[in-house]
Amino acid sequence: MSRRLLAESFGTFVLVFAGTGAIVFDAANPGKIGHLGVAFTFGLVVLVMAYAVGGVSGAHLNPAVTAGLWLAGRVPGRRVLPFAAAQLAGAFAASGLLWAMFPAHATLGATLPHGPPWHAFVLEVWLTAVLVFVVLAVTAAEPPVRALGGVIVGALIALEALFAGPISGASMNPARSLAPALVSGSVQHLWIYVAAPLLGAVVAVPTCALIQKPGCCKGECA
Repeated sequence: MSRRLLAESFGTFVLVFAGTGAIVFDAANPGKIGHLGVAFTFGLVVLVMAYAVGGVSGAHLNPAVTAGLWLAGRVPGRRVLPFAAAQLAGAFAASGLLWAMFPAHATLGATLPHGPPWHAFVLEVWLTAVLVFVVLAVTAAEPPVRALGGVIVGALIALEALFAGPISGASMNPARSLAPALVSGSVQHLWIYVAAPLLGAVVAVPTCALIQKPGCCKGECA
């Protein structure tokens, strides 16, 4: 495995273990972490991994982000499937370790809708579209903004998890949802968390092109 793929796998492992782990640990120790703690855990772990492995792989950590960067012309097509496979490998390793530690936990932090499934679907499309838009915009911005890219994206993920987590789980990431769902068997709404983030990535690219300067979304600001 190349260093780039290893970085994606490791970064996604850390993301899923910390993020879904916060959910599992909170269930094991009620009230110790809470919704705010879970939301900030997801945001902070993305922030940290963005700087830790971003220089190696770009720290996508998310098949939807990889797809969005590919659709924008920022990532070659030959890299999409290997990146997604590496991200899924890291996610499944994290969920497997959590299962070994807490085999009695029903969902291992899988994302599930709280209310009508279509509410979760709409939210996941919107949340992921905003996430991919911000990734495209920030990584094509001026150097001072790019230097803060990990902080900006991490803050966005925490924000989205804070307000949308109680409705959709605020996944925005097929790897983050697939692994705990399949390992725990909580697959009844899994289609939402695969289809909606990928659709959100598709929506983000033309939105970015409409708002940003010509060429910026492709990383070629005029």
